[in-house]
Amino acid sequence: MSIRLVNIGFGNIVAANRIVAIVSPESAPIKRLVQEARERGMLIDATYGRRTRAVIISDSDHIILSAVQPETVAHRLSTKDNLEVNEK
Repeated sequence: MSIRLVNIGFGNIVAANRIVAIVSPESAPIKRLVQEARERGMLIDATYGRRTRAVIISDSDHIILSAVQPETVAHRLSTKDNLEVNEK
C-alpha cells in the first residue's frame, strides 16, 4: 500500500488520502470550525506566521491551516508530482 503526500507550503506535507476538504477561511462557519479545533487541540498551523489562505479538513478531525491558496493545494493534489511512500 502506498501513501500519496501533498505539499501544503513551506515544506509541510500532508497525506493526500486523509484530506476530506480544502476550503477558504473567509466564511463564518469555517472560522468557527477553526476556533473549535483550536480549543480542542486539533488545529495544526502550517502557515509559519503568514496569512491563512486554505483550511484543510482531515478525516481524523484535524484542521490544518495553510498559507497556500486552496486552488494551488488542489492542483498539487491532482498532479502526479506528489511524493509517494510505500508502506511495508
